Amino acid sequence: MTEPTPQPLSRPLAPTGTPVVGIIGGGQLARMCAGPAAELGISVVVLAEADDAAAAQVFRHAPVGRCDDREAVRALAAACDVVTFDHEHVPDPVLSALESEGVSLHPAPAALLHAQDKIAMRQRLGAAGLPVPAWSMVHDRAGLRAFADQHEWPVVLKTPRGGYDGKGVMVLTGPEDLDRAEEWFARADASGLLAEEAVPFTRELAVMVARTPSGEMATWPVVHTVQEEGICTRVEAPAGDLDPAVAQDVRAAAQKVAELLGVTGVMAMEVFETGRSGEGERGWVVNELAMRPHNSGHWTQDGAVTSQFEQHLRAVLDLPLGDTSPRAPHTVMGNVLGGPAEDLHAASRLVMEADPGARVHVYGKEVRPGRKVGHVTVYGEDVEDLRRRADAARHTLQGTTPEGQEDAR
Repeated sequence: MTEPTPQPLSRPLAPTGTPVVGIIGGGQLARMCAGPAAELGISVVVLAEADDAAAAQVFRHAPVGRCDDREAVRALAAACDVVTFDHEHVPDPVLSALESEGVSLHPAPAALLHAQDKIAMRQRLGAAGLPVPAWSMVHDRAGLRAFADQHEWPVVLKTPRGGYDGKGVMVLTGPEDLDRAEEWFARADASGLLAEEAVPFTRELAVMVARTPSGEMATWPVVHTVQEEGICTRVEAPAGDLDPAVAQDVRAAAQKVAELLGVTGVMAMEVFETGRSGEGERGWVVNELAMRPHNSGHWTQDGAVTSQFEQHLRAVLDLPLGDTSPRAPHTVMGNVLGGPAEDLHAASRLVMEADPGARVHVYGKEVRPGRKVGHVTVYGEDVEDLRRRADAARHTLQGTTPEGQEDAR
């Protein structure tokens, strides 16, 4: 059965000169652009996966379509001045078709590739002299064993494309784990899998940078991201006890990457802090890139003068960038994952009653175990108190206790 051809979309009615931004993907990242878009007087059209997608609930113009449907994407682009992304999963042929037709894509496919393909990213950053883990492409257990013999166990095995929040990542502690990799090799394409050294790191850091088509750039402070089972549960801005020289080096490196790859919009660079310095060591290595608003930047909604969402809209439209200064000495963001609390509105009320200073952000998504359904931010001077408040708020929203047990309420 063939699907109906998408009907042409009408350009949103707006005052003369109002730009229209198209966003491919209707998740929470697109949703959180709604407030800044309204404040800036920008029209947005979202290509949503379903009519009840997170972004479709808040944008008037949200046609339903898949990111791999070339005609649906072309219809979106025809109604917009620029097109950007809620995620990096748009297939290469679709991107190439849009680019060949002169659609203004931000970031451009040549840049986006380095967030889609971990091999391309490792090759390009390594060639530019940026610190990355030792890595190699492997096609079978013999190749994986040879890599481990050279770089020692444990070894991290990754799918080159598609992994996120710990998915597509396998940690192999020794030869006894080689059998676990067989299924992955059986499913891999001809390019194989990515094997990396397991970097001994002290903590995970991230930095957001914005870049316009004209080349203006701005960065936010380096943050500390706390992971549990591969999913970020807390972000602390700025990263505490971080050597100022390392912080400056990471921010400068993010700007170098954005310029090198021609990124337009906002980009997140996630790094491992290793603490190793000296000849050939800079105290950190690049782990991942994301060319869109990112979970590690959610703190900016309440903790920075200009949020990552407003900045992304400014950047893709080549508007002057906003001030990225923090509003307070410390901001802590806690991710809310699906748990026993199914009624997030009722849970939000409890948070508001307990902590009027907590800022609750709910994504309008159905609650499922482990799914990101919201976040909460708090800011002030006492980082220990902020951690306590953020954890208390997110556990209330999840219906859990800090020990991970079901709340008895």
